[in-house]
Amino acid sequence: GRHVDGAAGVVSRLSDHVSYFTEWSSLVVAISTTLLALAPTRATLLRRVLRLDSLLMITVTAIVYAVLLAPKAVVTGWSVLTNPWQHIVVPAVTVIVFLGWGPRGWIDGKVVAWSLALPVAWLAWALVRGAIVGSYPYAFLDVATYGYASVFQTIAMILAFGLAVALGYWGIDRLLSRARAA
Repeated sequence: GRHVDGAAGVVSRLSDHVSYFTEWSSLVVAISTTLLALAPTRATLLRRVLRLDSLLMITVTAIVYAVLLAPKAVVTGWSVLTNPWQHIVVPAVTVIVFLGWGPRGWIDGKVVAWSLALPVAWLAWALVRGAIVGSYPYAFLDVATYGYASVFQTIAMILAFGLAVALGYWGIDRLLSRARAA
């Protein structure tokens, strides 16, 4: 977005920063893994949804970045250091921890359905905020440039992909649960 220099622009820069799906994904990973560390066997619906959300959102973050954003990205400044951590290391470690340690049996149809709530909330935030300030966190959401039809078509494809990812993690969880039981 457009920002006033110095302290006067802090709020608008922070608003931009928290508008990135990457930030939401990383925060959900941090919350989910912290909750797991504090009480690894406490399997409330919210904790189960957050665990799947952490996997779903960070996987989508990595793939959308690699496919849609990285080919056109010009990484400068601190992003040279933070970008690989946010888009490669954190996603890889999150998935590796899930594959190696689980927890198992936390994913079911209800958890999969609820796992789309946070991504949809982020989309609502990004689109409403973008319409107000005239700036979107990602070019593919820019309705001023591409129009609502094109943007919503892209969103539908990403949500369908996200659902496929969530279902994939459910399948993996079932396979790993069976293997552990055998």
